[in-house]
Amino acid sequence: PLDTKIWARLITKVFNYLKPNTLALYIMKNLYLLLITLMTFIACGEAPQENQDASEMPEKNEVVQEKYTLTPFDPSPGYEDAEILDMQFKDGKFNFDIGGESYKLGEQTPDAPQKMCANSAKGQHIHLIVDDQPYAAKYNDEFDYEIEDGDHYLLAFLSRSYHESIKTDKASVAIKATIEGNSINDPENISEPMLFYSRPKGTYVGEDTKKVMLDFYLVNADLGNDYKVMADINGEEHMLDKWQPYYIEGLPMGKNTITLSLVDASGNLVKTPLNPVSRTIELVADPAENQ
Repeated sequence: PLDTKIWARLITKVFNYLKPNTLALYIMKNLYLLLITLMTFIACGEAPQENQDASEMPEKNEVVQEKYTLTPFDPSPGYEDAEILDMQFKDGKFNFDIGGESYKLGEQTPDAPQKMCANSAKGQHIHLIVDDQPYAAKYNDEFDYEIEDGDHYLLAFLSRSYHESIKTDKASVAIKATIEGNSINDPENISEPMLFYSRPKGTYVGEDTKKVMLDFYLVNADLGNDYKVMADINGEEHMLDKWQPYYIEGLPMGKNTITLSLVDASGNLVKTPLNPVSRTIELVADPAENQ
C-alpha cells in the first residue's frame, strides 16, 4: 500500500485541478481530511509500542521456569551442652567420647518433621570429614575406618538427624595429623582459616528434592567483615555472610553442581588448604509417581 505522503501528493494534485469547481472542491476537502485521519490511525496502529523489548517477550510456546531460591534455614534445637570430649584413631578404629545431656547419638532431632528436608531414619550422628572428601555419617561413638598414610586434615562434628551441624567449638574436633598404619600421629590443631563442605550430598529422591539443605563448617573463620562464603550453584554465585544452613528450593531434576569457596572481605579466594571444594548431587523424581 501507498504511504501517507504519496497519498497526500496525489490528493493535492486533484485538489488543485478542481479549484474552479466549488462543489467538487468542498467534497475533496472532506475526503482529504477523512483520508488523513484514516492514514494516521493505521500508522499508529502499526507502530511498535514504546518500552516494549521484543527480545524480552516469551515465545508463544515457551515454558518459563521458575528459578531456584536460597533462603536461611529455620532455627533448630541448639544443643549448647553437646560436646566431643575426645577423639582417638588407632589401628583403623575411631573412638569418640561424647558429652552433654541434651544430645544423643541415634535419636531423632525433635523438629525433623517440620524441617521437611532429607532426614536420616537412624537419627543424630557424627559427620567425619577427611580433607575435602564427602563426609561419612557415623551413628555410634566407635567404628572402623581407613585413612591412607600421609598428612591429612580431619574434621568431626555432631550433627542433627537431618544432617545440620552443631556449630560450636565444643561439638567439633578439627586437626591436622600424619596418618601411619591407620593411626593418628603428631596431631595438632588447625591454625589456618578453613572451610569444609558438608551438605548437600549424594542423591535426593521424591519429596527430598523440594527442599535441599546447604550446610558447611568453618574453622578459624568468622563470617561478616573478614570472611564470606561464596556458594556457586549451577554457575550462579551467592555471597553468604552468616554461618548458618540454607534451603535450596526449586533445583532442577538431574545433576546439580555446588562449589563453596572461602573468600575475603573483597571477594578474593583465601589461599588456604582445600579451598574451594565442589560436589555434584542428583535430584530424582519419585519412581512411585510413574506407576
